[in-house]
Amino acid sequence: MTLARRHFIKLFGGATAAWPLTARAQQPSMPVIGFLAGPTAGVSRSLLAGFRQGLRQTGYVEGQNIHIAFRWAEGRYDRFPKLAAELVGLKVAAIAAFSPAAALAAISATKAIPIVFISSADPVNLGLVASLNRPGGNATGVAFLLSELVGKQFELLRELLPKARVTGLLVNPTSPTAEIQLRDVPTAARALGLQILVQHAGSDRDLDTAFATLVQQRAEGLVVPSDPFFFGRREHLAELATHHALPAMYPDREYVADGGLISYGTSLTEAYRQAGVYIGRILKGDKPADLPIQQAVKTELIINLRTAKALGVEMPLSLLMRVNEAIE
Repeated sequence: MTLARRHFIKLFGGATAAWPLTARAQQPSMPVIGFLAGPTAGVSRSLLAGFRQGLRQTGYVEGQNIHIAFRWAEGRYDRFPKLAAELVGLKVAAIAAFSPAAALAAISATKAIPIVFISSADPVNLGLVASLNRPGGNATGVAFLLSELVGKQFELLRELLPKARVTGLLVNPTSPTAEIQLRDVPTAARALGLQILVQHAGSDRDLDTAFATLVQQRAEGLVVPSDPFFFGRREHLAELATHHALPAMYPDREYVADGGLISYGTSLTEAYRQAGVYIGRILKGDKPADLPIQQAVKTELIINLRTAKALGVEMPLSLLMRVNEAIE
């Protein structure tokens, strides 16, 4: 081999060794999205699927052209400020906040990073945005009216249990929407001729105590409203309801899929999909201030026939004709 050829091979070899490093240095960095939610990853699979679907609709796939930094409060509202601060410290491109408490913590942590939230209460009254059509700040999102849903849930539970005169309502006292959940209870009670027993529960021990108290006070049914703490304990709630023979109405399909009797409420999976779409649009240049609040209007009535049989509850034809899904 000639001296010139050996010199050429040496130069080519050095160039190929450095080439990947140079190419990687020239590639644009992958945007990071902060994900702030109340339950845990294990109980939120279907909701995550909806969020990822919304991202895909706008051209973003986790691991390919976007990274998601997850922060889970595990049902503890007091953890949200610290978790939101962590995401701000990561300099994420946007934050998806999946409860009113998560949204409030995110907005307190940053006025610069775009935020997309899901709220079970009026985001204007909560101080999340200036108006529904023109949010005006660094936040926008998806909203549904919890108070209207709770009233309808009592109405449907009464239809399911026409002889019931006493029903319970679980409320998480640490939730920023607790007062909203209670606001229309007197009106619903008068309209339906019910005595509604409010039970506060913000811990696992509280749940056990609440069910024992309701049984002691001869409650014949129960309404469980939308709340991240309750959502993360769906199976436990279904077990308690079955153990105490207490028919319960839940806010989301996921409760019924995990053994709950019946649910009526907004499709959370669809709301998460809408949030994913908004995150994608923001990454493409849209500003939260210009994106109107999306109204989550799709509602679902779901029943679990096996649980109904275990509780000895006969589904009236009027409900069966309106059911969106009957889980066997």
